[in-house]
Amino acid sequence: MGFLDFLPIVGKVIDRVLPDKAAADAAKLRLVELTQQGQLAELEADTKQALAAADIVKTEAASSHWLASCWRPLLMLTFGALIVARFLGWTASGISEAEYVKLWDIIQLGIGGYTIGRSVEKIAPVVAGALKK
Repeated sequence: MGFLDFLPIVGKVIDRVLPDKAAADAAKLRLVELTQQGQLAELEADTKQALAAADIVKTEAASSHWLASCWRPLLMLTFGALIVARFLGWTASGISEAEYVKLWDIIQLGIGGYTIGRSVEKIAPVVAGALKK
């Protein structure tokens, strides 16, 4: 439950504390504005964090050293190969069912991270421009 869920209750408290309707309405409006500003600040911080993560990946991908630029794709391909090998009946010794499930979770996370990263690269300049206004 977020703070916005408690706004009706806080509004009733403001009505009781401030008998002047205009003052109570102004206080409620200010409370909503402060809540929205907090949410925008949180969104801006999340956007900055995502951009920083995207910059790290871009820097690694642009590296002249092959291992620095390819380690993420190689790791994902290795995990994918382990899953495909298991599907084909070639199980690696010592890898349990839970470990295969974990590998699949990592693959999903990696694909999701790539998709989200690409989306953030495209959307972030628009969001940053809107927040500056």
